[in-house]
Amino acid sequence: MVRESGSCVDVEKKGVQIAQYEIGRTLGEGNFGKVKQAKNLITGKEYAVKILDKKKILAISIDNQIKREIATLKLLRHPNVVRLYEVLATKTKIYMVLEYVTEGELFDKIASKGRFKEDNGRKIFHQLIDAVSYCHENGVYHRDLKLENVLVDSEANIKISDFGLSALPQNLDDNGLLHTTCGSPNYVAPEVLSNKGYDGEMADIWSCGVILYVILTGFLPFDDRNLAVLYQKIFRGVPQIPKWISPGASNLITSILDPNPKTRINIDGIKADLWFKHDYVPAIPEDDKEIYINDDAFFINEETGESGGQGSELNQINAFQLIGMSACLDLSGFFEKEDASERRMIFASNHSSKDLFERIDAIATNLGFQIQKRNGKLKILHQSKSSKNPGGGHVSVSAQVFELSTSVCVVELSKFYGDPSLYRELCAKLSNELGVCKSKPFLTGQEETTSYYVIPPSI
Repeated sequence: MVRESGSCVDVEKKGVQIAQYEIGRTLGEGNFGKVKQAKNLITGKEYAVKILDKKKILAISIDNQIKREIATLKLLRHPNVVRLYEVLATKTKIYMVLEYVTEGELFDKIASKGRFKEDNGRKIFHQLIDAVSYCHENGVYHRDLKLENVLVDSEANIKISDFGLSALPQNLDDNGLLHTTCGSPNYVAPEVLSNKGYDGEMADIWSCGVILYVILTGFLPFDDRNLAVLYQKIFRGVPQIPKWISPGASNLITSILDPNPKTRINIDGIKADLWFKHDYVPAIPEDDKEIYINDDAFFINEETGESGGQGSELNQINAFQLIGMSACLDLSGFFEKEDASERRMIFASNHSSKDLFERIDAIATNLGFQIQKRNGKLKILHQSKSSKNPGGGHVSVSAQVFELSTSVCVVELSKFYGDPSLYRELCAKLSNELGVCKSKPFLTGQEETTSYYVIPPSI
């Protein structure tokens, strides 16, 4: 279906087909790729496909940003967060298949129609706080919340997008603070500019306050062409609030745009605020903690469009993992750290899937773990009541086996919660006894250049 002409796929033309997607008009364009509208030819559903050029990404050193966005979006399932459905990859391109949000940026809405009425603006703010609260509960700090990164759908609901600057728990220092100065000048919190470390949650809340201010007024609370002057205004806080803003909204904005993060209102405080609580109906996230590891993958031949593997009943290798392991695809440098976090690790094995399940059960049991079997996975639990380490010694891990071929399987270990040291001990024991070299190329022959790999959407 898709053939690389030379070394890159020509996806710039309307009507080109990538797997089951027909590429349509351009929705947006950046330095390293384009966002295209696409239609699933099987279901008829519309998507937005972010097409990224690997060489351009590496040339301007934003590979970590892209990896971070993909890793983050795989974790999030909320009605007010843009959904990542699939990732496809060739040697030269990365394709992120995203939810298509039809009405564009909230920025454009306000720029063209002006400020929102207070009741409508409050509804948008409800959804914004719901989404940000959900992200924080899952250890994700956005760090670039602004009107341009809030999209609006056909029913006037919002979707947070662009998690390229987001931070995860592994980015925190020993004091639980972040140190990377990032974000957009008009929306950035004063403590982020101070270069002394900052709380990701409180920094996001400040940005939400700026967004609320613009929604209700139509202009920014802190603005100046001179960055030095702008930052002085941000450090001072105290935005000028127009008279048409109600006292309740005014008080909440002032509480959020407090330049001192220690006295700034937090998420719980916002949700308890009387102005905020008016007509508030909390969103219901798709709260399946295992959904992000349940994305079976398969490869599609670019020439025939047919999927590989031996049948849908087999677990196929995850696309990120295969790319990271396969030297012949030459994408390992781009994704090599994708699954090297505290939440997930993988290793390849020459044992059969049946043998692997039995051996993992035996090894984990010998280490003092309890085993539960369900849905083709092993859930590995450890609960310690040691007085020397109260609160420690608890861990919950999922083990899943993917068959790549009759002679090669991949084991994926995902930690839901618990003691990092116990998790690392389990991972080390299993990989040392059952694993083989991760750099071994698994593909040979023509497949090395004519196939790309897919994470299909959850059903």
